[in-house]
Amino acid sequence: MPLIVISGYPTSGKTHRAQQLVQFFTSKINSSPDPRVKQIIVHHINDQTLGLSHDVYKEAKLEKEARATEYSAVKRFLGQNAIVIADGLNYIKGFRYQLYCDAKSARTTSCVVHVGTPIETCRQNNDGLLAKGESAGYPSEIFENLVFRYEEPNGMNRWDSPLFTVALDDETPPFERIWDAVVGSDGQVKKVKPNVATVTTSATESDYLYELDKATQDILNLILDWQKNHPGEGGAEIRVGDEMVTISPNVATLPQLQRIRRQFISLNRQNKTPKTRISTLFADYVSHNLG
Repeated sequence: MPLIVISGYPTSGKTHRAQQLVQFFTSKINSSPDPRVKQIIVHHINDQTLGLSHDVYKEAKLEKEARATEYSAVKRFLGQNAIVIADGLNYIKGFRYQLYCDAKSARTTSCVVHVGTPIETCRQNNDGLLAKGESAGYPSEIFENLVFRYEEPNGMNRWDSPLFTVALDDETPPFERIWDAVVGSDGQVKKVKPNVATVTTSATESDYLYELDKATQDILNLILDWQKNHPGEGGAEIRVGDEMVTISPNVATLPQLQRIRRQFISLNRQNKTPKTRISTLFADYVSHNLG
């Protein structure tokens, strides 16, 4: 069922906007004459519902585990008769891409709601919360670090589209437009045709994991060799099988590439991407996470 990803700076009002959406969707569902719509349940997932504190952002390992917890919760409800509102920071575009792929795999719609509160307003909000001793506030060092690393959604990217930006002075998000995007104006929940990158197929070939490991390592070697031979140059296209794949203009270090490779293998260990497509899809995945 539909996935709505909330994204914004810390203390930008994401949870307030998410709660507005929960109230609207719940009212819309309850008032619908369609019995199929009435069966939909709205799930609101954030740090509070998952029992996570802001301390998880002090260390990269803890933050990674927190994202994994959010990811697992979202994935658990996606296949059910529900609208899932992922109300986390969701500030890393690679993570939003991961959620987008899971929505596609579940053959459901998704969108991103960007809470566009200015940084200075967020900083004032955070300072106010800290002064009151409220747990919703972020320690100043963590707040500044998260703001610095924030990767703003871009509606030109398919994983950030459709994108709805809610300005500070907007009383509410564009409820009806979001409903139409993920459910449909006629109230009939939309179905999405998955692409090759997200289709799950049966595990019939015993050497699949070997091919997954080998193909992804070969792509890393191609990227590292290209960077070595073209120092200081931007992105380029490299040939992968019969296709040309664009690699990121940003220089990637070996640890970065290895981390992305582990993520891709983890995502595709069970999905059984066709072996002939592993290299191309992984090159595309690397580009999305580095671009």
